[in-house]
Amino acid sequence: MNRYILYARKSTDDEERQVLSIEAQLAELHEFARQNNLEIVEELIEAKTAKEPGRPIFNLMLEKIVNDEADGIISWNPDRLARNAVDGGQIINLIDRGKLCSLRFPTYWFEPSSQGLFMLQIAFGQAKYYIDNLSENVKRGLRQKLRRGEWPGWAPIGYTNNLRSHTIDIDNEKAPLIKKLFCKYSTGKYSLKDLETLSLSLKLKSQRGRIGLSCSVLEKLLRNKFYIGLFSYGGETYEAKHEPLVDKATFDLVQQTLQNRSRPRKTKELLYFPFRGVFNCGECGRAITGERQIKKSGLVFRYYRCTKKNSVCAQKFVREEKLTSQVDKIFSKVALKDDWTNKMQKQIEIWKTDNIQSSALAIKGVGKELEILNKRLSKLLDAHLDGLLEAEEYQTKKSELVEQKVALKQKIARLNRKGNLWLEPLTDWVNEVHQASNLQTSQNFVAKAELLKKIGSNRLVRAGIVALKPENPWGILFQKTSHTNWRDGRDSNPQPIP
Repeated sequence: MNRYILYARKSTDDEERQVLSIEAQLAELHEFARQNNLEIVEELIEAKTAKEPGRPIFNLMLEKIVNDEADGIISWNPDRLARNAVDGGQIINLIDRGKLCSLRFPTYWFEPSSQGLFMLQIAFGQAKYYIDNLSENVKRGLRQKLRRGEWPGWAPIGYTNNLRSHTIDIDNEKAPLIKKLFCKYSTGKYSLKDLETLSLSLKLKSQRGRIGLSCSVLEKLLRNKFYIGLFSYGGETYEAKHEPLVDKATFDLVQQTLQNRSRPRKTKELLYFPFRGVFNCGECGRAITGERQIKKSGLVFRYYRCTKKNSVCAQKFVREEKLTSQVDKIFSKVALKDDWTNKMQKQIEIWKTDNIQSSALAIKGVGKELEILNKRLSKLLDAHLDGLLEAEEYQTKKSELVEQKVALKQKIARLNRKGNLWLEPLTDWVNEVHQASNLQTSQNFVAKAELLKKIGSNRLVRAGIVALKPENPWGILFQKTSHTNWRDGRDSNPQPIP
């Protein structure tokens, strides 16, 4: 009487998937063995796909048969034993050598004859064809999802997977918090550690359900183009179908901040000079750089001086405090009274309401740019398919063009939403004017340096005195002391301010 090993297999070790498959197989196989009076000497269960060779329990079963610990195998179907040519070939080889005397299946009849072996080879071939065809169908479906701009994986924080429609939806609870993280970091005033603390206070949960996001998770999140409507898959960039949470301008500011902060902490601390690169020497025109001095008392002072590169210059050091006081004085010149700022903001709101006129011409111009960009993408794909571009070069160029496409689409969305594009920079400028008032008493030197760059050009330091030429529309504010009305006229040719 032959001794049989009962072999049951499912394709995954996930406890929530195909659990009943194993139970059903065991019940059917034990009933089959009882009805046919078959002796089962061992029961082997495996949770692993048979697409590739190398299943440990399957190999153990074959080893037991080679060692004469069993004479046959009972399994539900030939596809439980093998879905690849290697494993199928081992089964047939054992039958040819007389080591495997019997194969019994409730769903398939087999006898160890030439005809039986031929039919078994066909059964194994059909099993391999099924799994290969299934793989091709999955890949084809995946390619179609990518063409439609649908992300084929789990959505990042701020989005949810809609299991019914198989799309990516915005998570109404987390999305505003993600936007806040991007906006905060884009200002350059917050570190990843600050955002980690903020995410904890906001009770923002990670994908694993942990409250608060670590610095490493935050850095990965801030670099993820998924939030501006792009994603990469297989090294290629795709325009996503889901709604972006962050505009590209904010995203670019975040990337610049990440790059600026990517230097080693020690180096960054030693080389921290907020006004370096802001001024030039008023005598020789060379750049103003910074130096740090530690006094015997332990106090640290920052100084700025001319680099004197390839030039003879008599300019001396200037303390940072002296520069800062002059920068604050410039801010006082451009800062407006709160009532003036409020009146300007109210006037902008009136313009927004009263000037909801057609922006079709501007949208049409952007639309033409978008049309040209689509043609370039099409030509790029043709060049790649014709073998004129290597995959790496194609993917790089496509990524650049797709980012430009997203930026143009966001520009059209802004035009449709706001109608008057000129109001956006005006609104930003009024906000910056209001910021100038706040920065006078602030210790945020980085923000002061950035705002100073916007206020004026030709920024010079000579004999410790700061001078600059105000840019429009900042020049208006340098003349405001001669006006009593917030909507009064201005000098058409602003002069450098000492």
